[in-house]
Amino acid sequence: MAQERTDEELLAAYQQGDPEAFESLLRRYRAPLFTFLLRMLGDREKAEDLAQETFLRIVKGASDWEHRARFQTWLFTIARNLCVDQSRRDRFRRADSLDAEGRDGEPPMVESVPGTGIDPERGAASARIRPLLQEALLSLPAEQREVFILREQAGVPFREIAEMIGVNENTVKSRMRYALEALRKALAAAGVTEEAVTEEPVPGIGLGRA
Repeated sequence: MAQERTDEELLAAYQQGDPEAFESLLRRYRAPLFTFLLRMLGDREKAEDLAQETFLRIVKGASDWEHRARFQTWLFTIARNLCVDQSRRDRFRRADSLDAEGRDGEPPMVESVPGTGIDPERGAASARIRPLLQEALLSLPAEQREVFILREQAGVPFREIAEMIGVNENTVKSRMRYALEALRKALAAAGVTEEAVTEEPVPGIGLGRA
């Protein structure tokens, strides 16, 4: 079996005129990108719009991309900057709760967050904990929320997060610690113990140590 190509190899192939290489990148990052945007903004429609805009900017900038940074870092830098712009526009507007029912009886936005599968016996606990975590995430200051989501959801190393947002690595780690402390307090106030999160993990969200 041929070894799966890296993100950077796929982008290089796309630069050389291979459209299927970009389709592979799209399939690989569609779900994590949407999840990142949804958890940052708390609005499904805006997350979908910004996910599309992020990939459009990748397409437009692909010809100028050079292998000086990981594709993942480039992708989430674009997405993060779009979130910052969107948040500025929405500064005086309150985002809908992730666990609020959608329009015309649509399922809660939290149910549209992609994640790894869990067995039925654990589904009820995850369904209970996940909205509380989402609400707690949205209550964090934006600079803490983005660090937590980039690290826990996207798996971006602290060093690369620091490069993305223009601060030093120690500042990133400090924001991560504050985010973890705030999330633990918020969950405890909602009656959810850290042991419950560990035993019944919610897909895509962890409360590991910084």
